[in-house]
Amino acid sequence: MADSETQREAVLDALDNVAERLAEEKEYLTDLDSAIGDADHGANMERGFGKAAEKREEFAEMEPNEVVKNVGTTLISNVGGASGPLYGGSIMFASQEFEDGITAETSVAFAEAYLDKVKDRGGAQVGAKTMVDALVPAVHTYKKSVEQDDLPPLEALAKAVDAAERGVAFTVPIKAMKGRASFLDWRSVGHQDPGATSTLFILEELLETAEEYLDGEVDRDARAEDAVGRDE
Repeated sequence: MADSETQREAVLDALDNVAERLAEEKEYLTDLDSAIGDADHGANMERGFGKAAEKREEFAEMEPNEVVKNVGTTLISNVGGASGPLYGGSIMFASQEFEDGITAETSVAFAEAYLDKVKDRGGAQVGAKTMVDALVPAVHTYKKSVEQDDLPPLEALAKAVDAAERGVAFTVPIKAMKGRASFLDWRSVGHQDPGATSTLFILEELLETAEEYLDGEVDRDARAEDAVGRDE
């Protein structure tokens, strides 16, 4: 994407796609959160990203990094519980990596900054049964695919989504160590983490948007329905 106008449109379309997907998945995320949390993750995510998507016209004259920053601000204002700072605050922090535009290199920097801030704010590491279990493999895979394997961004992102899917599956058989789910102790085993799941949904929509703007379609190594434990 060579010009800022195209980049801005891509960000706005990605936002629309994410908001629509999370609205569609609201009940599913609520069901997951009902088992080990407060049963509000689906509603929180739908509300936050829905409010951000409603601001498309307001964002239409901003630079791409400013759009991303303001999406984060909107999430903080509209997403309840721990998800607001985790998603919104981390997006705001990482948006500075896009000041010189969106490229393969700056997207890697954004992903790393976002992950670092999520881990810092939430205090979670891999294996704690949180969104980090999907984020870490996704970000690490994306970084390696771009910087070490020299893959095109679209293919790298597809591999990152596959890694996130496996991360979601990983949360099912482990015990929660952070958040409300940790209060259940061993009763949390056998339940899929809703935060990791919504993270996967967001990444899937980013990939779908990237396919539209980067003129391509890539094969996926894993299927979402296998990782998230349901049939589509």
